[in-house]
Amino acid sequence: MPREKPKTKTALTWPEYRALALSLNLPHVTEAISWGQPNLKAHGKMWCWWSPSEDAPVFKVSKEERDMLIELDPAVFFVTDHYRPHGLVLARPDKVDREWAKGKLLQSWRAMAPKKVLKAWEAANGRHE
Repeated sequence: MPREKPKTKTALTWPEYRALALSLNLPHVTEAISWGQPNLKAHGKMWCWWSPSEDAPVFKVSKEERDMLIELDPAVFFVTDHYRPHGLVLARPDKVDREWAKGKLLQSWRAMAPKKVLKAWEAANGRHE
């Protein structure tokens, strides 16, 4: 039986990260420009964006989760001085797992959603977390 070739992971790009976020089909997500850079907003707040200085996707996390991610997997996760004061973590585009990214985007969208919007979305999607 022939061996299956290991899948090679290609680096995530902003267009792919944007498409990944939009594929979640979440309500109240809009395209925007902030500080001259494209991003996606959820509920009027920045939700999904790319750090042009680090050439990496940015994810909303608590500072505690960020520290844990960096400690557990420094080959993937990091933070720079610019992002350190905030609940944000960067991921190396050639190492970040796309399923993890989707889960993190959904989690942050849910955390940002007004209760009424979240309740309606959960009812429509059969989710109650």
